[in-house]
Amino acid sequence: MLLRGLRSSRRLPEFLGNRFYPATAQKYTNDNVMKVKQALNLALDEELARDKDVFILGEEVGHAGGAYGVTAGLWEKYGDKRVVDTPISEMGFSGLAVGAAFKKLRPIVDFMTWNFAMQAVDQVVNSAAKTLYMSGGTIHCPIVFRGPNGPAPGVAAQHTQDFSSWYAQIPGLKVVAPYNAEDARGLLKAAVRDDNPVVILEDEVLYELAFPVSDAALHKDFTVPIGKAKIEREGGDVTIVAHSMGLHHALQGAEELALIGIQCEVVNLRSLRPFDFETVAKSALKTRKVVIVEVGWPFCGIGAEISSQIMESDVFYHLEHPVRRVTGVDVPTPYNETLERKAFPSAATVVKVVKRIVEQAKREKHVWHGY
Repeated sequence: MLLRGLRSSRRLPEFLGNRFYPATAQKYTNDNVMKVKQALNLALDEELARDKDVFILGEEVGHAGGAYGVTAGLWEKYGDKRVVDTPISEMGFSGLAVGAAFKKLRPIVDFMTWNFAMQAVDQVVNSAAKTLYMSGGTIHCPIVFRGPNGPAPGVAAQHTQDFSSWYAQIPGLKVVAPYNAEDARGLLKAAVRDDNPVVILEDEVLYELAFPVSDAALHKDFTVPIGKAKIEREGGDVTIVAHSMGLHHALQGAEELALIGIQCEVVNLRSLRPFDFETVAKSALKTRKVVIVEVGWPFCGIGAEISSQIMESDVFYHLEHPVRRVTGVDVPTPYNETLERKAFPSAATVVKVVKRIVEQAKREKHVWHGY
């Protein structure tokens, strides 16, 4: 994991650029700037202090402070029974955590990466997600599964992929995907307090990125509501819908497009299940053109689902152009750097697609109008 981290950190500029994009809809009156991993660490600390039933377990979460430093300092503060180092057995410690949740404890399962959670998918899907239904509503499972998800530079096909659509399809799970520090902090705290199993798909490339944090987000009881999207940038020409790393590309692309007079409204999904269709639909009706950005594979992806919901609703009849998707390429992630760069979307891809649909909408406005 150390080698993985070193490779990723060396390649951060290729994935991120050198800028962060604060939420333009939120007013900031302080000078607080927080890295995503620091926001997660603070949220974990506060929830452990708030509720004695909360505990963390996973590989290297204790003495080592987590593979990415997210649990740093927590073992020293709360001890072996609240911050539990486990053997390398995702199936084993996930099953233990699910059982604890059935008995009204509130475990937080730390996956070193969601790629390793493949070993525990039976516990996540068949045990945590389905037991409330199978017990006739009598057995709740208040558990959080969290860890890094999505593409990371230099770690090849088996350690870099996006699991967003995998887990978002499962009834009984809530699935969130934070982008900035405020979202990461608020969504994690909301997940810990939720009585349902919540999957948190963080992005390891974003861990080291710093964002401004609002005054409200500094309060110890601050939460972000699960199931509610957020307008990160307002605009009237095109709606761009994205989450996690895809949102970074969307915001950077929107900034570049503004220089040529195309004003994009950028929607930060934050929650994949439940999905806030109302916010997306309202923006789509405003701009009449929609682009969906995700780093995952295109087939059966998050963008495919959102596109379908738009096309199956009355929003369809108001569009000036078919919905377009910007996604990863439909191949396993290459290890070669040149091929790897071509496998995932970028701000340049977003700019290209948005410019194309704006130009086509102008030419075809009287030909294609939602039907």
